[in-house]
Amino acid sequence: MTSVTNEPIHNIRHMCSKGSLNRIEVALACRSIMADSPISHHPGGQAGTPTEPDASPEERAQMEQAYQQMQRKLRMTKMDEDIKHKIMVLSGKGGVGKSTVATGLALSLAQKGMSVGIMDIDITGPNIPKMLGIEASDLNVEEGQIFPAIGPNGLKVISMAFLLEDPDKPVIWRGPIKLGAIQQFIGDVAWGELDALIIDFPPGTSDEPLTVSQNLPGIDGVVIVTTPQEVALLDSRKSINFAKTLSVPVLGVIENMRGYTIRGTSSPGDEVTVMGPGGTPISATANDEGRWSMTLDVFKSGGGADAADDLGVPFLGSLPFDPGIVRGGDDGVHRIVAEPEGETAAAFDSIVENVLETLREGSGPSVRIT
Repeated sequence: MTSVTNEPIHNIRHMCSKGSLNRIEVALACRSIMADSPISHHPGGQAGTPTEPDASPEERAQMEQAYQQMQRKLRMTKMDEDIKHKIMVLSGKGGVGKSTVATGLALSLAQKGMSVGIMDIDITGPNIPKMLGIEASDLNVEEGQIFPAIGPNGLKVISMAFLLEDPDKPVIWRGPIKLGAIQQFIGDVAWGELDALIIDFPPGTSDEPLTVSQNLPGIDGVVIVTTPQEVALLDSRKSINFAKTLSVPVLGVIENMRGYTIRGTSSPGDEVTVMGPGGTPISATANDEGRWSMTLDVFKSGGGADAADDLGVPFLGSLPFDPGIVRGGDDGVHRIVAEPEGETAAAFDSIVENVLETLREGSGPSVRIT
């Protein structure tokens, strides 16, 4: 198999003989005729019987590609039956922790005993496998379908990161090539039956979410991730209106990095004061055991709830500013896995319950624009 270049993905099935690579590869320059190809071969006719000319290599390639597209569309249709809930996770801008939130939602659902998959649609910056500690995993291909890698809690994972021979090499693709890869991620992956599929996107409202919304049937809705500062909220409003324009329900807004909680001990009843962000004093009183805690709003607070209220969509909850999430992402152990009873895990659990409640209601609150 060859390494990923700036050529379109045609077929993820066979190993190419080029090079000595031993990871699964995208067949770009190499092509093999499918065993179940619609191309039929007939023996030469008898004397005096007219025979049809053999198809040219170009015609064979076109027929094979058409057959693959037909098979892909059939599998996409079946996904609507096999996967109960399909949830898109978007953010208007980068740096808000969207991939961390998407991974946390998937893991939290899996901890509830659900069968969950996560599709990393960020072609140029795939980070999900790193966060789950499975970036060295290889994908298996059988009968033209890609089988996802398995992460913590049985999470099924597909990502462009598994197809890159050199993680430092940029993927430089124009839009149509990128869209072809996304269609293969949707239609050529053997997800099986799932309770939920979480789809993580790059920041913005461009090709990737548009392609998925047009090709993946039965999307339940969109979750918007933001941070409390005004710049992030402005872009999140664009994501909400993007979903509304496509008539995709907005399941709600998640506010990430809301506040950082500090804790300490002193004598019972003591009042402790610290200087918070912007020089604002914050006070707390020690309890009967001498313990105290206070939350510093590093990036303001409440902006996500205000944005959700202004645009008429649910506010799903807030996640704390947790340095442990950063360490966990680097170490490949998500905070939910490292501390399943911790504050961050509890916050994710509350958000997931709100998402499930919205799904149980059967319809999203977004405005239908046709």
